[in-house]
This record gives sequence, C-alpha cells and structure tokens, in this order.
Amino acid sequence: MTNAAAQIKQTHSLDHVSVQVARMPHAMDLPLPNYATEQSAGMDLCAAIDAPITLQPGQHGMVPTGLSIALPAGFEAQVRPRSGLAAKNGVTVLNSPGTIDADYRGEIKAILINLSQTPFVIERGMRIAQMVVARHSTVTWAEVETLDETTRGAGGFGSTGTK
Repeated sequence: MTNAAAQIKQTHSLDHVSVQVARMPHAMDLPLPNYATEQSAGMDLCAAIDAPITLQPGQHGMVPTGLSIALPAGFEAQVRPRSGLAAKNGVTVLNSPGTIDADYRGEIKAILINLSQTPFVIERGMRIAQMVVARHSTVTWAEVETLDETTRGAGGFGSTGTK
C-alpha cells in the first residue's frame, strides 16, 4: 500500500461507504459514477471508448468504463442494466448482475447485449449501465442429512402460480 493510499481512510456506516476509485487515462474526461437522484440505488457508468461501437441484433460486447475500484471487505459492486436502455433499445447487461468482488482491481467493464432487431450504437460518455454497491454475507456450510419441511417444499419454477 502506498503512503497516499494509506492516508485515504475507508469509512462506512449503514448508509454510506467510502470507496477508492482510480480513473484510467482513457476516462479522464468522463464523470465518476454518480446517482441521478437523491434516493437512487444505482450509479450510472459511462462508456470510456475512443470510437463508437455498434452492437448488431443479438451481438454482445464488453464496454470499458475506464474505472477500477477498491471496495472494503464485506462489500460487492453489481453492474446492472439501465432500465431506459432495456425498455427503449433492448440493450441489457448480459451477466446481470455482474459482480465486482472486493479484491478485484482491474477495469470495470459492462458486458452488453443487443436483444432488439436493430443495431445499437454506443458512443463515448454514454451511460451504459448502473452500479450498486452492497454489503454481502460470507457463508459457512452446515451439511445435514435432511432439511426442515415447509409448505412450499421442493416446488419451484412457477409452482406458486402467477396470480
């Protein structure tokens, strides 16, 4: 850890977490992820590309954001679709949500797919995905012979109906 990094204290509470972010050279002029409204859960991620990328119908591709982050232990970042891109253009995040682990230090990229019937052009600075930072639990398995019974039991994949 560098002296500068040691001086940055990562603090967090129930509703706030401080996360270190590094902007790569190809994203210096782009905004950091930010909340569109005061109560937004997700922060918009922008495309850090030099030239437009066209996603043909059915095509997918990784779009760089030019950012890397250092999450505190016990947190993850999820890359999720933007509802407007999905509803208006049929473009979504392929591995939704894409998980960024606390020990990952590489560039954040969004794996986008065009599910529409028309080509979709991604331009520099376009808001392509959103990122949600959340706490997570670590699991310790307790292997047992049988599980307790519930009303639902093993019913799944539509067993509770649609109404």
